[in-house]
Amino acid sequence: MKIPKLQLQDGYEIPALGFGTYTLNGHEGVKIMSQAIEQGYRMLDSAFNYENEGAVGQAVRLSDVPRDEFFITSKLPGRRQRYEQAVQTIEESLFRAQLNYYDLYLIHWPNPKQGLFVEAWQALIDAQKKGQIKSIGVSNFLPEHIETLKKETGVLPVINQVELHPFFNQEKQRAYDQSQGIITMAWSPLGRASDVLTHPVLQQIAQEVGYSVPQIILRWQVQLGVIPIPKSASHQNQIANQEVFDFSLNDNAMQRINTLTKADGRLKNQDPAIYEEF
Repeated sequence: MKIPKLQLQDGYEIPALGFGTYTLNGHEGVKIMSQAIEQGYRMLDSAFNYENEGAVGQAVRLSDVPRDEFFITSKLPGRRQRYEQAVQTIEESLFRAQLNYYDLYLIHWPNPKQGLFVEAWQALIDAQKKGQIKSIGVSNFLPEHIETLKKETGVLPVINQVELHPFFNQEKQRAYDQSQGIITMAWSPLGRASDVLTHPVLQQIAQEVGYSVPQIILRWQVQLGVIPIPKSASHQNQIANQEVFDFSLNDNAMQRINTLTKADGRLKNQDPAIYEEF
């Protein structure tokens, strides 16, 4: 088992590297997730909107790994943020996966124009009290959104899952999350297979260190204190992604990667201040 664990502020532990499941559906999705589990992955990241919670649950059930060794995540969609809808959606997520609880459940996007994310957060708090969810968190929340949750409910998320890659290193968001005891998680950690993977700075560092560009990026994130959740259908890449715990980057390499960030390096202009997801 190469993947170490980190401590959440609620007392639970979370793997320092997860496995993304977006677009992994049906029998083929179960096959790929089962393969990832065999390779040692224990955190599977899903969402109601991925429409694959059932496949995730099936992969868990087909495995010989005990349920309590997994860390299964799902997310509440924007169209279901009213309190009663959120309560029902969490239950539906569990029914779909045929699980008794989720280890982590997130609000997928704040959708600030709707003004409902506090209601949704209260539903997550209550689901946690009922034992349906162990840890609760958010995704794509800016500091102002988290401050609202803290003011209105007194409860902080333990995780904030955000877009984070070398073109958008989220320095301010990470600093805020850390100041609140929140662990930052990276979705699309490899930049959605964009030209980030062919950037000459990253290729040079990869050559110097003797690892691939994706491994360099994932290691950079780990050293930032971020949990990456790459998806890979490839057996070789599933193994390679775990090799990030076999080496480290020096300060110079870290600084060179950080210089690649852009003022707005979001790859699809999904700014949580205005973006709406349903």
